[in-house]
Amino acid sequence: MNFSSAFTPEKLTEAWQVISSTFLGALWETVYATLLSTLFAILLGLPLGMMLVAGEKDGVLPLPDPFMKVLNVVINLLRSVPFIILMVMVIPLTRAIVGTSVGTVASIVPLTIAAFPFVARLVESSLREVNPNIIETAQSMGATPLQILLKVMLPESVPSLITNFTLAITTIMGYTAMSGAVGGGGLGMIAITYGYQRYRYAILYAAVIVLVLVVQVIQSFGTWLAARCDKRLKR
Repeated sequence: MNFSSAFTPEKLTEAWQVISSTFLGALWETVYATLLSTLFAILLGLPLGMMLVAGEKDGVLPLPDPFMKVLNVVINLLRSVPFIILMVMVIPLTRAIVGTSVGTVASIVPLTIAAFPFVARLVESSLREVNPNIIETAQSMGATPLQILLKVMLPESVPSLITNFTLAITTIMGYTAMSGAVGGGGLGMIAITYGYQRYRYAILYAAVIVLVLVVQVIQSFGTWLAARCDKRLKR
């Protein structure tokens, strides 16, 4: 099909009918899957990231070296699997959890599995930015390892965590677009099914523009919130 013929008045009118009838619901599906997947990824990745830092040999709560090596290998392996392949690999698990492997709800399972190792590394990076002098001061005052983690390291790394969690949200939103290729729902499904496969490029570009705008809003809000929570900027 000629690319230019996809933007004739008739094609644009047809595309607008699809956009006006499906985009709002598809946008909600994308946001819904992104936020839930991010929440589950943080619930899994946050303690893992804390463990990666605290469990080191010179950490506040050293853990057995073999355990730390296995943990690092597992996280690295999960991060290295391409998302499209991961979606196919976890189809049995997805069916066992939600009863189906197709749709927005089903996409949350592979999205979470793909995202939580990434979140764990982001948390690890944020906690490593904490000033060691603050940790040593807390230790000299008799704080327990758990108190140092929860009352010193986490509060001190809040701005960095917010920035990294914003990065995680935008990354997961990109994954939701890819999940549309295998029936994940949302704007990705609209872009691939109605836009790419049927040569309705106006729909494809409209979906991309909406995704870009949503990412920009999320990124701007995350940057603003991180700045608001940064005590260094208030001095």
